[in-house]
Amino acid sequence: QLQLVGSGGGSVQPGGSLRLSCAASGFSLDYYTIAWFRQAPGKEREGVSSISKSGRSTLYADSVQGRFTISRDHAANTAYLQIHSLEPEDTGVYSCAITTRSYSTESGLSVQWYDDWGQGTRVTVSS
Repeated sequence: QLQLVGSGGGSVQPGGSLRLSCAASGFSLDYYTIAWFRQAPGKEREGVSSISKSGRSTLYADSVQGRFTISRDHAANTAYLQIHSLEPEDTGVYSCAITTRSYSTESGLSVQWYDDWGQGTRVTVSS
């Protein structure tokens, strides 16, 4: 059975950190471009970061540049999103997404670029 499972969310205070994971089972992530999206309450889903199949290229939304780091571990068949200096505006449900399309700086943060989605993990930032 093919699965893509997101985890690592939680409730943290402003300035805190989290590491989100996106673990695949039943298939290899090696052939996929991966992205993280988030959806805040009452807002549309927003792309925050993507990473190429090799892991050598990464893309970030302006709102998270310098605070978020995307990575992938081929051996673990898992992608990660390390988040530092969390702000209340980062609150939302974070989901990973994959596509066999190549990494793209133009489309890499677009919902339409991705074909399959993992379950979301909730991040709440408040004092």
